[in-house]
Amino acid sequence: MQSTTSTEGSPTLQVRLWGTRGTIPTPIAANLGHGGNTSCIQILVPGQPETHLIFDAGTGIRALGHSLPHETGRRFHIFFTHFHWDHIQGLPSFGPLFSRNTIDFHSSRSPDELRRVLQAQMTAPCFPIEFDSVFSSRSFHQLAADASQIEGVTIEPFALHHPGDATGYRISRSGATIVYATDHEHGNAEADGRLLHAATNADILLYDSQYTPESYPQHIGWGHSTWLEATRLATRAQVKQLVLFHHDPTHDDATLHRIVDQAREHFPNTIAATEGTTLNAG
Repeated sequence: MQSTTSTEGSPTLQVRLWGTRGTIPTPIAANLGHGGNTSCIQILVPGQPETHLIFDAGTGIRALGHSLPHETGRRFHIFFTHFHWDHIQGLPSFGPLFSRNTIDFHSSRSPDELRRVLQAQMTAPCFPIEFDSVFSSRSFHQLAADASQIEGVTIEPFALHHPGDATGYRISRSGATIVYATDHEHGNAEADGRLLHAATNADILLYDSQYTPESYPQHIGWGHSTWLEATRLATRAQVKQLVLFHHDPTHDDATLHRIVDQAREHFPNTIAATEGTTLNAG
């Protein structure tokens, strides 16, 4: 697993990237440098390997499950930004779901609606095992309007601008902050203001950068932003590192390299999200 240090010294928080692609998995050779799996990140607390905080359950969550020791009795917290297919489609392949573990699901929706959404993708004829037949113990939670604490980590949700709604997260511990803001379309003043407030002084900002400034006009209203808007937000918020996230399925590695070069002209500490990378904060 590649590790990239965003700040000096021993990290307070880490984010591991398991799925960085948007819309649909693209496991083709030209994309594998940055990865073809859809959205999934893991927050790690150094020294606390038992803390399992996962954000989104795109196809990247399958490899996350396989990376863990084959043991039971663990507890996982899975937070959803929203329920478009590319953010939930990996859950039926998440190994710990089928073992005697405890999984807490969190979203902006009511517990009953959250459960119904996750049940729906694991029903015949689409999937051979029903959601209620798995061995794990599952509970469903609606996010509080303010911050919540899980094993020493503060998690603050905020509303993004996306069709059907989406939630961003400010994740912090002992002065270190990671902001996860995928599936956001710039241009809504209220939502942009919330995002700017959440991202201010963050160590790491993962931001929806699906489109280029040239392609965005053909996709207005689709719920995604551009690498240029990412750099503008990172500059205003004075973040330490910008991570371009939710890569367009048509953007191969060569395209992403060109995008990063352009973005660095506006915000030098910019990288493109890459599967298998661990970033340090604090």
